[in-house]
Amino acid sequence: MTSELSMPQGRPRPVEVDRTSPVPLYFQVATRLQELIEKGEIGVGARIENEVDLAERLGVSRPTTRRAIQYLVERGMLVRKRGVGTQVVHPKVRRPVELSSLYDDLVAGDRSPRTEVLRLEVMPAADPVAAALEVPPGTLVTWIERLRYAGGEPLALMHNAIPVDVLPLTREELAAHGLYELLRRNGLTPRIATQVIGARSATAAEARTLDEKRGASLLTMTRTAWDAGGRALEYGSHVYRASRYSFELNLSAG
Repeated sequence: MTSELSMPQGRPRPVEVDRTSPVPLYFQVATRLQELIEKGEIGVGARIENEVDLAERLGVSRPTTRRAIQYLVERGMLVRKRGVGTQVVHPKVRRPVELSSLYDDLVAGDRSPRTEVLRLEVMPAADPVAAALEVPPGTLVTWIERLRYAGGEPLALMHNAIPVDVLPLTREELAAHGLYELLRRNGLTPRIATQVIGARSATAAEARTLDEKRGASLLTMTRTAWDAGGRALEYGSHVYRASRYSFELNLSAG
């Protein structure tokens, strides 16, 4: 079944609802709306029509429509405002969990990445960093701190350590390119990595940097990447705005 979803600020867009699918109808509706938002076909600030009209257009029940909208509200893509209705807040960056860089993923998603280099210096590796890179404590590393933007908004605060004998780096290069791109340009290709994903609350400093409220939810990711020969190329410890970012995993049964 194909229905028409009308948005006040754009052309009607088709929303497909498959009643024979085992996927719940509310999730089908929510997923399609999310795709349109992420592609920019439903712009920031656009209003979603009221639940009664939307349910009628989709040919689904009002509770199903309400649940689909609530799902997107909980994911931070829609917001309900008294006297205004339900509006699109922003598209959320969804990143597949694979061995790639955030910069590459944002470029692939047409999200206009921009990087502000906050710190770049050579220093002895702290014990946790040295352990992650499998080098003796105190080994010299290039320590990098960057603020990554997507679509003009701060998205992630990134800390990386690169053994000094792996790759020389400049602020200009880091501002213009992703770290993995710079590695590849120098014949260094990450082949395997250990990655841990978590969550915590933002510190006051992180909240200011990321334009969030103090205590806002952040996604965390630490990663160590090696080349095909087992040489550690980089260690990263990153935090992402949970309101703007999520990790996407594809799972299959063995």
